[in-house]
Amino acid sequence: MRTDTPVVATHLLGDPDRHITRVGKFLRRTSLDELPQLFSVLKGDMSLVGPRPALFNQRDLNEMRAAGGVDRLRPGITGWAQVNGRDELAIPAKVAYDVEYLQRQSFWFDLKILFLTVHRVFTARGVSH
Repeated sequence: MRTDTPVVATHLLGDPDRHITRVGKFLRRTSLDELPQLFSVLKGDMSLVGPRPALFNQRDLNEMRAAGGVDRLRPGITGWAQVNGRDELAIPAKVAYDVEYLQRQSFWFDLKILFLTVHRVFTARGVSH
C-alpha cells in the first residue's frame, strides 16, 4: 500500500487499485504478504487455520463474530471463509463461514482447508485486489 492510504479495511477503500503498488499487488495476489504471520503461528498467537484476524476498526465484523462465538477461536492465516471467497464475500457471509468452521473444527477439516488454500493461492481465486 502507498503511504497515504487511509487506515481502513481494503474493501472500504473507494478505489483500492489507486492505493496498492505493483509490488503490493503481486504480494497480495500470491499471498506472500502472509508469510510474516508464520512467526505469530510459531509464537502461538495464531494458528494456521482459523478465522482471519479483523482490523481494529472492523466493529461490524467483530460484533457479528462475538455473537456467533467465533471470537473464542485463535485467528488463523487461512480459514474456511478464505477458501470460499476471500475478498468476494460480504461480512455476513464471512461470519457464517467462520461459525460453520467453529462447529466443524477438526484436524481433517483443517487439513482440507490447508489443501484448498494452496489451490486458491496458485489460481488466485477470490482475490479482488
